Amino acid sequence: MIQSSRKNLKTQSLQINNRYQEYPKLEVCNLNKSFTTQRKQLVVLQNINFQLYPSEFVCVVGASGCGKSTLINIIAGLLPPTSGEVKVDGEVVLGPGPDRGMVFQNYTLYPWLTVAGNISFGSRLRSLSAKQRKERIAYFLEVVGLTQFAKAYPKQLSGGMKQRVAIARALANEPDVLLMDEPFGALDAQTKEQMQQFLLNLWQQTQTTIWMITHDVEEAVFLSQRVFVMSSNPGEIKQEIAIDLPQDRDVEIKLTPEFTAIKRKVMHCLRDC
Repeated sequence: MIQSSRKNLKTQSLQINNRYQEYPKLEVCNLNKSFTTQRKQLVVLQNINFQLYPSEFVCVVGASGCGKSTLINIIAGLLPPTSGEVKVDGEVVLGPGPDRGMVFQNYTLYPWLTVAGNISFGSRLRSLSAKQRKERIAYFLEVVGLTQFAKAYPKQLSGGMKQRVAIARALANEPDVLLMDEPFGALDAQTKEQMQQFLLNLWQQTQTTIWMITHDVEEAVFLSQRVFVMSSNPGEIKQEIAIDLPQDRDVEIKLTPEFTAIKRKVMHCLRDC
């Protein structure tokens, strides 16, 4: 399995923003979420609709409290919607599943496991032989550049390295969609920029469909092909902004007039929300 996946990753061409796919990879349909308090019913999300196609990288930005984390938890199957539905490959999401990987801001690594042990944790629940599991671990250690740290424990790693392990652990289960909730929010500015470039390169290599929450507008513009801007009270997707930049990007692109213009457009949209 891992050998065929490795071959595909090296030979398939990356297809971005293919809106003509018959089926989206991820679909959110007429989704609403409310919580009942002692005084009234609090509407957190209202009429959320969007589609993600294979190999897309989409970021979501919005003010604190707009419902971004509630939305990602519903997509992950950790919370039920009040109404509406989430579909992955046309199948309705009824709870957590291996078709969706999740990466959080906090690294959520198991401190008693090595880097290799953390990466292989999910595969233990799958019917893989010892050889297949070993190959999978070796491959993803190489993908995230941590082969030399296979036997290290989380306490021996930097913040950026810990997040690489968390990303590798999520990808090792070969999810259809990778969900990321502010994965670089706890990192210093220099490490954060390095991790942005790392994630962009990793996405181009693996072709994984990614849906990511971030507070950082610059990060959203740098990483994604589309940006969803959410408003608050209740949370709604107010605008979708296409990121018209080359697919092959490095951090120097942040200094270009084209990048600055798109960033300004997203920020103005946030202010209007």
